[in-house]
Amino acid sequence: MIAVRALLAGWADMLRPRILSLVLTGIALTIMLFVALQAATFWLIRFITSGSVTLPWLGQFDIGNVLSWGSLALFPILGFFLMAPVAAGFAGLFAERVAEAVEAIHYPTRRGRSLDFLDGLLESLAVVAAVIGVGIVTLILTPFIGPLSPVLFYTANGWLLGREFFQMAARRHLNEEQANTLRRHNGLRVTFAGALVAIGLTIPFVNIAVPLLAAAAFTHLFHMLSGTSGPAPRYRHG
Repeated sequence: MIAVRALLAGWADMLRPRILSLVLTGIALTIMLFVALQAATFWLIRFITSGSVTLPWLGQFDIGNVLSWGSLALFPILGFFLMAPVAAGFAGLFAERVAEAVEAIHYPTRRGRSLDFLDGLLESLAVVAAVIGVGIVTLILTPFIGPLSPVLFYTANGWLLGREFFQMAARRHLNEEQANTLRRHNGLRVTFAGALVAIGLTIPFVNIAVPLLAAAAFTHLFHMLSGTSGPAPRYRHG
């Protein structure tokens, strides 16, 4: 399938030095943010918590000391729920550079127009909002739909993530109307690729690199669907 081919091509690109450096930078920033967040939580608990408690057989304990060190146990839980949207946010800032690198390597005669920083930031926020929004809705509906909740999660995320990442790639070449038309004509393929990305975002630690993989894969997917890898593009920037 074309979506799988695009993802495999994107995965191969992740090992190229030019793109690997961006991936490593995104991973480093994501980890640094979580370490800073955990450190801030640790010292905030110590600052606002005072007093001590005495337990039988164990003696006296400082409450702030116990709770602050106990907060370290929240780090894996915090990472599980927030790693995907945070990684997606950083990926949005690097997605444009990933797309440029992919096109320079594979489509040198069909390179798109770079978007400005504000557009990249807005696209990044859209991806983060999509990931968080679907997670919240799925959590709310889980008691009512039971075993169907994973289907809802991956289908909704597939549509949203597919839409956002495809728009990132398409807007380098097309105006908004043309990009929307191309995406609608290939809705199932785009959604399926988005669902594969959503699955990757639920795998701990792997999800740190998945958004940048998606940026590369959807650049390939756009070129495969638009025909821009051939002698003439099917769509032109309006």
